[in-house]
Amino acid sequence: MSSGNPKAILNRSAVSPEGLLSHFQASEYSIFPGFCDVHVHFREPGFSYKETIRSGTLAAARGGYTDVCTMPNLNPVPDSVEHLQEELDLIADQACIHVHPYGAITVEEKGETLADLEGMAKQVIAFSDDGHGVQQDARMLEAMRRAKALDRIIAAHCEVNSLLHGGVIHDGEYARKHGIPGICSESEWKQIERDLDLAARTGCRYHVCHISCKESVELIRQAKKSGVDVSCETGPHYLVLDESSLQDLGKWKMNPPLRSAQDREALLEGLLDGTIDMIATDHAPHSAEEKARGLKGSAFGVVGLETAFPVLYTSLVRTGILSLQALVERMSSRPRQRFGIPLQKDSYTVWDLESGYDVRPDDFLSQGKATPFEGMHVYGKCVATVCDGTLVYLDPSIR
Repeated sequence: MSSGNPKAILNRSAVSPEGLLSHFQASEYSIFPGFCDVHVHFREPGFSYKETIRSGTLAAARGGYTDVCTMPNLNPVPDSVEHLQEELDLIADQACIHVHPYGAITVEEKGETLADLEGMAKQVIAFSDDGHGVQQDARMLEAMRRAKALDRIIAAHCEVNSLLHGGVIHDGEYARKHGIPGICSESEWKQIERDLDLAARTGCRYHVCHISCKESVELIRQAKKSGVDVSCETGPHYLVLDESSLQDLGKWKMNPPLRSAQDREALLEGLLDGTIDMIATDHAPHSAEEKARGLKGSAFGVVGLETAFPVLYTSLVRTGILSLQALVERMSSRPRQRFGIPLQKDSYTVWDLESGYDVRPDDFLSQGKATPFEGMHVYGKCVATVCDGTLVYLDPSIR
């Protein structure tokens, strides 16, 4: 496992983390343990025009995160010690919070030859081919057996390619009404069903990325009851939005897609009963040009690090659906427990929960600006984030 050495982003000699903590403890602000996101895309090496380690970690710090796990769909893909080292060097040089990289399951994420799992194991948080489902049953079985021996998690992007049929949004009412190719829920849950069987057979620690439909929730619920070592995540957008919100704009296109109201209700139920262990953003920045081609032509992916807590606090906590303690657990302690990421000493985030404002992507520190929450009125403003005693974010209004 590897993490970057946090570097201060501010040069305010009059402000120290110790002094800030004393000030905030005596104020009406709320102090939480640093958040932990196990699913982000920082695009380096290979795609720095979308995001960099620097801009991504700045955005994360502004969102209250002190630890993030970066997915391996990079260039080069971290499928060997040599390729992984390129990412590790960037993290060590540029990150202002802790960054824990994933290693790929297969070489170049092509689903064919297994990557050097043994060589990378000590320097990665887990293994994933995120962005691609591993199509061959035998390949995933072999990966799970090797990950089990290494005591590493397999974190799966679950998608059956033969069921996609060129779809771009959920195969539901909006797709039919507008003549847009749809992505069926079965393309997600069918591979989860397969993987749960393989995880039961191997005893591998298995994690399901960004679940979006009711069938996935029920499969994982039953697997947990039967003793399978499985965890899962969903994203803020799947908990708050559904296909009824869609517009023909790139900021509404993500994979998996926003599904039906019934799916969203099932996800909320799964979050409340513990089936869904944690909330991860799947922060996936793209250039403005790549997101300006409508639903059919835009790249899949939206950003989320700077909006996750305010959106969830506003939509779930202030409405009485979820307690504030439960939200913080799902954004901090539960992902840490599952992935073995300790909360480092003096790592916390400070929030003004009464501050209301409209989400404005132009204010983001991330290079990506595409968010379905643009213009939403939210409550909860990050005032400061401290990582290992280093002030990594301070709201400009603080003097």
